[in-house]
Amino acid sequence: MSSNGLGANGLVKGLVRGFNNGVVALMRVPVLGERLRGSMAEISYVGRRSGKTFRTPIAYRRTGEDVVIGVAMPDKKSWWRNFLGEGAPITLHLSGGDRTGHAVTTRDENGAVTVNVHLDQPA
Repeated sequence: MSSNGLGANGLVKGLVRGFNNGVVALMRVPVLGERLRGSMAEISYVGRRSGKTFRTPIAYRRTGEDVVIGVAMPDKKSWWRNFLGEGAPITLHLSGGDRTGHAVTTRDENGAVTVNVHLDQPA
């Protein structure tokens, strides 16, 4: 255990949180952010067990009202598990404004994880 009381798991979570905060900050920079927001966004969702609202940056591909989020290193992450089975609501914070939708996670035979989102109609 480190001298500040964080175990290895806590240190890794802190580093990931710092990295994610940095990515979100870069997405808000005027010129650079515009380029990043074409393929990156921040999502928010409610944790299936905790009931807390979480936000995290993701990379995505969009076709019409459908968004595909590929989860890199899925066994090192847990957020995508909130959308297993029947799926759950999600909000994507896109450059054109926030969009809600329904997200469902799939895992293929090779272990690759994809979160498929169908966006709700704009309000």
